[in-house]
Amino acid sequence: MQRHSDIASVILICAASFSLIAMQNHAGWIALAAAFLFAFIARHTRYILLIIGLITLLAFTEISTSVTLQHMFEMSWKLGLAILLPYLITKKIWKDNVIEYSWHHGRAWYKKEVSYILITAIIAYFLLPFYLVNSGAINNWPVAESDLFRLFIGTNALGFWDELFFINTLFPLFMRMMPMRFANLAQAIIFTSFLYELGFTGWGPLFIFPFALIQGYIYYKTKSLLYVITIHLTLDLVLYLALVNTAYPLGIFIT
Repeated sequence: MQRHSDIASVILICAASFSLIAMQNHAGWIALAAAFLFAFIARHTRYILLIIGLITLLAFTEISTSVTLQHMFEMSWKLGLAILLPYLITKKIWKDNVIEYSWHHGRAWYKKEVSYILITAIIAYFLLPFYLVNSGAINNWPVAESDLFRLFIGTNALGFWDELFFINTLFPLFMRMMPMRFANLAQAIIFTSFLYELGFTGWGPLFIFPFALIQGYIYYKTKSLLYVITIHLTLDLVLYLALVNTAYPLGIFIT
């Protein structure tokens, strides 16, 4: 019964995240409330309640690509809390090492790991400019000459945060309740919901969701935050150049 309640809670949390964050549909609060109730008959009550609190925080955060100083400040402190609070609660109050910052796996990267970064850059090079223009998602990013520096900072800072939150915080919390493959699926659903609301609309989830799954799997295997962040920031660099290219053609893209 307890195990089934854990699973039911996670399913409801994922549904609530999609509804509240991606779709901006208030019906998601019903799913989140149901997850809250299931939590009290589940085996891992405190983990479920913590995740519900984090999803609630994200739901009350204005997630957008605006690069105004006011918006960047508001997003920064709320998203910062989403990382800091679960770490302090689990580490300092619960004395639980579920959230660890394993920055490096203690060895040089294998050739195949370096090759994967290059493959990511190549796929992004061909995919992102085409996606931004043909899906209309480019309209979600403000690209003004005066804001190019802040756009660069915001794009990369958010990519960094994505890995710290979804891969290094949510993923291990989910793994305390279920096998890795299901925990990875859950974090990928919430990861995709967040990025959809951020601006990857249209058919963006078709490549964001697999990317989130792969990032979770890579981190599970390597235990290297540095590596998954490098992958993500490589993609974000191409994203930034593609965004700039739409307003100020750089002549470096063929799609």
